[in-house]
Amino acid sequence: MSEARKRASWDEYFMNIAREVATRSTCDRKHVGAVLVRDKCILATGYNGSIRGLAHCDEVGHMMEDGHCVRTVHAEANAIVQAARNGVRIDGASIYVTASPCWSCFRLIANAGVNKVSFGEFYRDPRIFDLSKELGIELVDLSKRATA
Repeated sequence: MSEARKRASWDEYFMNIAREVATRSTCDRKHVGAVLVRDKCILATGYNGSIRGLAHCDEVGHMMEDGHCVRTVHAEANAIVQAARNGVRIDGASIYVTASPCWSCFRLIANAGVNKVSFGEFYRDPRIFDLSKELGIELVDLSKRATA
């Protein structure tokens, strides 16, 4: 008799997909994946990688400024751009990101009308916590939840 498997929650499901999307990342400094979701349906995905048509970090190296690689477009921005390129409305959506958004990506997320950000690990910018409250954007730290 086989062991019954636990069915993933929606948060686990979408975060698992974000982790898989992150495997496409072309910057070995940090692999990040993002999934935009509304009504339990995936709208768009994104991972951190170079500008479309240009060489990637894993091909030509990093472009460093102030200790950060700036060759890549971040996963959240790429997910928002993918939705825009394909005419997909993301107002009112949620985003699952393997690492919490940087300040620039948080501003994009807020202006795009995304109302919930779930992240798998905290990364770098605590300003998002105060501003998310002020803007009414729900932040969910999934690293604090037990996963199977």
